Amino acid sequence: MGDSSTADRVAAAVQRHARLRAWWEAEAAIAAVTSDPEVRRLGEEIRKEEACLGLELRPRFQPLQDRYDRAVRDLDAEALIRTCYGKHGRWGRICVLTEGHETTEPHWGITAEGRPVAWVGSAPDDD
Repeated sequence: MGDSSTADRVAAAVQRHARLRAWWEAEAAIAAVTSDPEVRRLGEEIRKEEACLGLELRPRFQPLQDRYDRAVRDLDAEALIRTCYGKHGRWGRICVLTEGHETTEPHWGITAEGRPVAWVGSAPDDD
């Protein structure tokens, strides 16, 4: 009985070590890529374009932001469940458009700082 318990603990320790090593390697690779000057330059260019497009689309999409703000204030679950679940990698879940818009329009919302932003694609779920 002791041998099985020891073997299980060793197997679990090996699995933990493998997971930690994989995370460390992934973090090292990400750090190497994100520290590259060209990657940083492109990231800044993308941020500028997202902000510019956000401002350009604001007159068209501001009513949807207002609708979202009212739904949050009034706890209107029906309106909130129809809201897009799109996420921006930097700003989080802020798209205020109606779910399903992605085939014809970019995501759009207001950042925590109150600035409009538009983007294509969605960040992976962290939850």
